[in-house]
Amino acid sequence: MRTPEDLKDGYRAFRRGTYKYQAKLYEELGRGQDPDIMVIACADSRAEPADIFNAAPGQLFVVRNVANLVPPYDQGSGLHGVSAALEFAVTALEVKHIVIMGHGGCGGVNASLSAADDKPVGHFIAPWVSLLDGARASVLAESPEDPQTALEYAGIGTSIKNLMTFPFVRDRVEAGTLSLHGAWFAIALGELHWRNSETGEFAMVEA
Repeated sequence: MRTPEDLKDGYRAFRRGTYKYQAKLYEELGRGQDPDIMVIACADSRAEPADIFNAAPGQLFVVRNVANLVPPYDQGSGLHGVSAALEFAVTALEVKHIVIMGHGGCGGVNASLSAADDKPVGHFIAPWVSLLDGARASVLAESPEDPQTALEYAGIGTSIKNLMTFPFVRDRVEAGTLSLHGAWFAIALGELHWRNSETGEFAMVEA
């Protein structure tokens, strides 16, 4: 079990290693950021976008939440963490690409499937993963062999669809200055699958 002391030890190792060789980069990043890519990923501890994409600090603007979900555009009075990050990335940082990255064995997707069996999970989790209700109904109607993976894929499509409900996203996509992508990471195998924007199908990226 790791403790806060382990985190401090990790920081010391970072200072002796990574930081030592990237001090100039961090000095430049201290003056501001200019990433071209936003990644919306799951909060799962096993699927770290920077590691998977071998990205350096400052290259990815990352938002992580349960099941890598994007809610539809809503100007209501609620607290909109994902929407706020999306607005900042698109309108202030002017990212060129947004990648929705799901992964195998997603607990949020499993919670959505549990809700279909009248077993909602958690006070906050169940309402959040209800964003997958439409995709789940379509997946279960097809009786797939592996509904978990099928819904992980479909959930990525749902988030991409919801991205297009944001006017500032839609305008830039239609203008050709912003592209939307989907990816899925198989944790046990270390494999990345990329979504075809035309067909919605996923294919493994050659290593």
